[in-house]
Amino acid sequence: RWLVTANYSGGSVTLLPIGEDGALGAPAAVVQHEGPSRFHDGPHPHAAVPVGDFVLVPDCGLDRIYVYRLDGDRGALVPNEPPWAELAPAAGPRHLALHDRGYLYCINERGSTVTAFAYDRERGALRELQTLSTLPDGFEGRNACADIHLHPSGRFLYGSNRGHDSIAVFTVDEATGRLTAAGHVPTGGRTPRNFAVDPTGTYLLAANQDTDTIVTFRIDQATGALHETGLVAAVPTPVCVHIVGG
Repeated sequence: RWLVTANYSGGSVTLLPIGEDGALGAPAAVVQHEGPSRFHDGPHPHAAVPVGDFVLVPDCGLDRIYVYRLDGDRGALVPNEPPWAELAPAAGPRHLALHDRGYLYCINERGSTVTAFAYDRERGALRELQTLSTLPDGFEGRNACADIHLHPSGRFLYGSNRGHDSIAVFTVDEATGRLTAAGHVPTGGRTPRNFAVDPTGTYLLAANQDTDTIVTFRIDQATGALHETGLVAAVPTPVCVHIVGG
């Protein structure tokens, strides 16, 4: 019934109605983000993630995850109470992964970190649990995180590093939502902007934007570790990977 978009350059979030024929109507609501930007030149909403009656919007420029209540009767995005969760200065929240047990994980582009939250589905409230680095100890090169995904089992979490050019692996304590770092696996190319975990949880496919490859890894079902398969597909400048039909 509704489509939500995040406008990275304009700093806004838009709600559009979907007609019975699938056509999009004029925007019902446009919410402009405002506030002090610690790293970017202003607000930069990077995604809009519907979760039940709420829409979560990580803003890479303002270091916040905004929470809106979707009012479908009025066609409105209503700021929640509280209206956002604050992250560390210059963290750069980029993408989100939601756990079935009420946890939310945010990968932070500029901070090269993952932040774990407890998420209250009834109130739309976020409570920070911990923040961990996506990089190994001692790494001093440039890096910017990109994508994040949970394993279908809910026991493992993965995040991509552009610069270190790796997938960071974490195990998930499903009783508390807290993470434990479990290693880093080179993606076999440069700038893994995006990756996907197949619905069976057997494979992870990493898209290396600057080396024109998608590399397939097998996932260890006991530990979440990634193992090379030798499968490499040549794809010009891959920036997004979605698995369909399975």
